[in-house]
Amino acid sequence: PGGLMIGTDSHTVNAGGLGMIAVGVGGADAVDVMVDLPWEVKAPKYIGVHLTGELKGWTSPKDVILKLAGILTVKGGTGKIIEYFGPGVKSISCTGMGTICNMGAEVGATTSVFPYNERMDTYLRATGRGYFADYANQHREFLSADKDCKYDEVVEIDLSKLEPHINGPFTPDLAHPLRKFANEVKKRGWPEELKVGLIGSCTNSSYEDLSRVVSITKQAKKHGLKSKSIFTVSPGSEQIRSTIERDGILKELEDVGAVVMANACGPCIGQWDRQDMKKGKNSIITSFNRNFTSRNDGNPETHAFVSTPEIVTALALAGRLTFNPETDTLVGSDGKPFKLEPPYGDPLPSKGFDPGKDTFKAPPQ
Repeated sequence: PGGLMIGTDSHTVNAGGLGMIAVGVGGADAVDVMVDLPWEVKAPKYIGVHLTGELKGWTSPKDVILKLAGILTVKGGTGKIIEYFGPGVKSISCTGMGTICNMGAEVGATTSVFPYNERMDTYLRATGRGYFADYANQHREFLSADKDCKYDEVVEIDLSKLEPHINGPFTPDLAHPLRKFANEVKKRGWPEELKVGLIGSCTNSSYEDLSRVVSITKQAKKHGLKSKSIFTVSPGSEQIRSTIERDGILKELEDVGAVVMANACGPCIGQWDRQDMKKGKNSIITSFNRNFTSRNDGNPETHAFVSTPEIVTALALAGRLTFNPETDTLVGSDGKPFKLEPPYGDPLPSKGFDPGKDTFKAPPQ
């Protein structure tokens, strides 16, 4: 928290979820930094995103930026820094904040940042960096917005009213609330059959993301249901991959037909040896950040949609874009319909967790 980081990947901005000013730059700018020359940038404008309420149900942190992308468009953040603030911040986990900041690149923002708070403190201590938390706590007044600061623009988002979103195709700012998406698919003639669901990437591959996904796949497994679409998972790091293997999450994913891939960008940047179809009109949905034409598989006719890992999983289980887990049912192996329950919440609660004593575990089922 409070650090300045320059990186040569546009999603360096992920670190805004830990209170850093983290900016993705070109190679020449990075060289300047590496040889100790000043890094220069035009003074940005500031967009304040005021968060109130609390996330619930099928809504997750990714939905904040999916909705914001629809408001700002892919150019709305150009030359600007997005700063999140307000009481709603406390309901978002540290890795959730990272997801939101990560996709700030998709609205063109220089970077995005959250104020230092207890969620970051908990995360730092749970990951063996309590000394950083101690130092940050001594200087909290410098790690959040000044009192009565002025923004060039303010966007209001009530998390209690925020709906799950699906964005796309072909651009990450074409935002659709889940309740309206099925009608939009039919109206626009997008391919209803879902060929592939992909979760992971630098945007949505935390332990929290995968544990919430498994709370859904366990329900499907209980009813003898496997994914009707091809279902792939890219863990965020070797630490996450080994942790989900240790905790049985990896096996649970494989039990419903998921293929756990390497800890890499993979299909998100076109490194996908897609075998099910090389060309032709089709639909896929991902928890990635970008869905521009041909990006994932090189096929300009692939309709790529972006959503949360939870919604991607639910739609992959159903095998169709028009499935709405909030209202629709699936059919188990016994022929009986059942409804998916929303994923369980944040596995790192802000209160009641002592990183010095407690073990990091997902909540009981």
